[in-house]
Amino acid sequence: MRRIAVSIAAMLSLGMSMVSCGGSRADPGLAADEDVAARLDFETADPGTEVPTVDAIGDTLDAPQEVAADVPGDTGTGATIIRVFNQARITSLQDQPNFQNVRTSLHLDGPATAVRLVLDLDTTCFPFTKWATNPPPPGQDYPADCDAYDRNFEVTIDDPAKDGDPPAIELVRAITPFGGPMHVEADVTDVLNGLAPGDHAVRIHISTWSAANGKGTGSAGGWTVSARLEVTPGPAPRKVLAVVPLWNGSLGAGEPPAPVSFNVPEGTTAGRIEIRATGHGGTQVDDPACLGGAEEFCKRTHTWNVDDTPIGEREFWVNCLPWCQPATWTEGGGKPFVYCALNPCGNTMSVVALRANWCPGAVTDAVLLDAPVLSATGQHTFAFEVPGIAAGGSWRISAVYVAIGQ
Repeated sequence: MRRIAVSIAAMLSLGMSMVSCGGSRADPGLAADEDVAARLDFETADPGTEVPTVDAIGDTLDAPQEVAADVPGDTGTGATIIRVFNQARITSLQDQPNFQNVRTSLHLDGPATAVRLVLDLDTTCFPFTKWATNPPPPGQDYPADCDAYDRNFEVTIDDPAKDGDPPAIELVRAITPFGGPMHVEADVTDVLNGLAPGDHAVRIHISTWSAANGKGTGSAGGWTVSARLEVTPGPAPRKVLAVVPLWNGSLGAGEPPAPVSFNVPEGTTAGRIEIRATGHGGTQVDDPACLGGAEEFCKRTHTWNVDDTPIGEREFWVNCLPWCQPATWTEGGGKPFVYCALNPCGNTMSVVALRANWCPGAVTDAVLLDAPVLSATGQHTFAFEVPGIAAGGSWRISAVYVAIGQ
């Protein structure tokens, strides 16, 4: 899974046939590409284990879309457009105002028949034709403003303003492609219908970092993001009585977090908890649950409880093979090289590796927990556990309770 530290021009001169678009980074604990190749049969080594695929792969495997141009206030289909961000730049430079985050205020007017969140992520890494007018600085492997890595990509609403406030409500959890653009659409009807009318804080986070020497990624890399809501006016399809954030953060090795209290309001006829979870970081030594030396390559079983009673369990493990559709690029008559169309700057073997509930360039959809206790009026506690997380590893987890009435 090592990335290969050469620029496009150097790759062509070396005649490489399968490379990343530049940069170098050894994934922690994986000494060489051939070591990964030898271990990519990890899935078949445990034939009794079901390997799930990322939800809605068919919707996402189309060719990456360009960032949408600004749109009028009405789509002609009855949906009204609310522009949340228009080509906002998220930077990896800590002295810049949009370091890893962009924020804005969103005004909600009340329930709607449907609300769809549409995100377009743009990059200076791809298409490679952009390099003609935005070449890497001397001695560097990437255009300076290109971020070639796969990064956490999260959209939240109502982040806590101070210690003790409820955690943020997560609307979308995704991972950016290796240097590629990305288009995301998500139904957020129930969550936004369950929030009080008025102003709400919205944040988009991408954990982008730069490399000062331009090796591995750009020396001032970042991403450009646009976001809009497509709102269809009318009566709500469901009566949302409450949207309660239960947890949002990173869980590391050690004891499970303390239980969280929440209230099921009177009139609730159905309740659910939405869980989003992805594993990252850390190193393991001879851990049979791990494909490689990082938490992102480890199977972990999550368990969820309400009032000390189990309501669900899931082993998170995803096959990322669909996220490398082979494509070729030839520059100036040189020898073509092969890359992954949806992950153009990723080493092929890194893109396809099985992972801890995420793939580069994919949305990680929520797990929906449904149990009778979630519609029982009154006070309850929610708890979860992820045994086996290695020192230095973590799982990004959010949990939101949604109550529906008649």
